[in-house]
Amino acid sequence: MHQEITDAPASYDVTDSEVIYRSGRVIDVRRDVVAMPGGTSAPRDVVEHPGAVGIIALDDRERVLLLRQYRHPVRQLLWEPPAGLLDEPGEDPLDAAKRELFEEAHVRADRWDVLVDAFTSPGMTSEAVRVYLARDVGPADGPRHEGEHEEADMPVEWVPLDDAVALALAGKLHNPMAVMGVLATAAAARSGWSGLRPADAPWPQMGDYRGSRAASA
Repeated sequence: MHQEITDAPASYDVTDSEVIYRSGRVIDVRRDVVAMPGGTSAPRDVVEHPGAVGIIALDDRERVLLLRQYRHPVRQLLWEPPAGLLDEPGEDPLDAAKRELFEEAHVRADRWDVLVDAFTSPGMTSEAVRVYLARDVGPADGPRHEGEHEEADMPVEWVPLDDAVALALAGKLHNPMAVMGVLATAAAARSGWSGLRPADAPWPQMGDYRGSRAASA
């Protein structure tokens, strides 16, 4: 019988550690000296990141809400689900997801489940993300949130789920939460939504780092 396939906490010994860059905004960069098997050691640079939540909002016509946002590091306009950083100390991730759905799309949802949890790039950053499925959606109450910078110009489209899957497989979507969220939603729909976790499911991978600004305070 094969061993259970599940990720598990572990840690090699860290013999030295220092913050080599503090942005004062979102990220810090930490350099650890890590004891390796065989008696050697090696430096590993870690981008400390507060993590994020994303929301796949699905309407009663099985359309997914995607918005387009400019992402400067990759010089691309990306179609993404609503999403946001977990950089508010003490904020529950589900509350953060509800806030982001309101602020970025002016949408509310009455039913929430967990779709998927992931590390976005575990070879270099601590960023952990949780993608929620939001259903029973409708227009939010109150005035629309006014975005700034990149968020001041974010067109929104409701894309049929099957079309969104085809776009992901054709290499037309590149945002990781869009790709994993769309594919997870399609898989969940095929199983009649039976495998979804509740919105308040434990998330032990969520770190306690809340951004460079909080760490510098």
